[in-house]
Amino acid sequence: MSKELKIGIVSITAIVCFIWGYNFLKGQNIFDPSIRFFKVEYEKIGDLTKSSFVTINGLRVGKVEDIHFNKEPSKKGELVVRFSVDKDFTFSKNSVVKIYSPSPLGGSNLAIIPNYNGEEAISGDTLQGELETGLFTTIGERLDPLETKLQSVLIKVDTTFSNVNKLLSKKTIDVVTTSIEDIGIILENLKLSIQQVNTIIAKNEKYINSSMANTKNITANISQITDSLTTVNIAEMIKTAERTLNNFNELSKKINTSEGNIGKFVNDEEMYNNLTAASKELQFLLKDLKENPKRYVHFSIFGKKQKEYKQPEE
Repeated sequence: MSKELKIGIVSITAIVCFIWGYNFLKGQNIFDPSIRFFKVEYEKIGDLTKSSFVTINGLRVGKVEDIHFNKEPSKKGELVVRFSVDKDFTFSKNSVVKIYSPSPLGGSNLAIIPNYNGEEAISGDTLQGELETGLFTTIGERLDPLETKLQSVLIKVDTTFSNVNKLLSKKTIDVVTTSIEDIGIILENLKLSIQQVNTIIAKNEKYINSSMANTKNITANISQITDSLTTVNIAEMIKTAERTLNNFNELSKKINTSEGNIGKFVNDEEMYNNLTAASKELQFLLKDLKENPKRYVHFSIFGKKQKEYKQPEE
């Protein structure tokens, strides 16, 4: 073996050992066949940097290897993040890779939200990315327009207070002070009234409890009555009432049309006249019977002659 070949072999071995040792110190074993590499695209990455952690359900499974701009013309300005996963954990291509900040003072990391439905993700696949908006990020993005509005509001408030100071005189201040004192007196009276109400309630607690118990009993009775009403066959009662009304309507119709004895009695005028005349004659008969009883009941031993009947005057 020539001297040059030995030097080349030693050099290659040294380079390989250097690369392996450098990656091993960073926590990556390049000779481990379970290491996989994935890509994800973002419009912005926040505080994400190289060597940021990659986690699954809070467990560290890899790190960010590289961040570069997207070379596709249609996605110009977007960023491509390449990261490694050194754990033998399978998930589908529908999984989401989210950028999140574990603390306000720390940097951002990647969290794989696994999805097990669909085709299994293999090394080299591009996954879907999302950016989790944190509280401090949102405040920072909205701080500038909020500051502008706040300055405008402060200017208006300063102008308002200047006008108020011009309008407030000693008399007005005295009126306001008196009003505040009156409000204090009203609150004190209200406090006393509340104390009196509490005293009344405490003294009559027994009667109040008794009233509540009676109310509860009344409610229970009403509930029982309601339950009883629900068992009544309302529909059958309505049908019976409807049949009764129909029968009454039929009877009324027969009476009005002179059908049957009752109808003839009600609608026959001649019968009415005869009954009136008979009633009148019966009245005359009773009157004459009362005035001349001997005419109708006659007892005579000697054969006294009966008085002649006279037509009474109307």
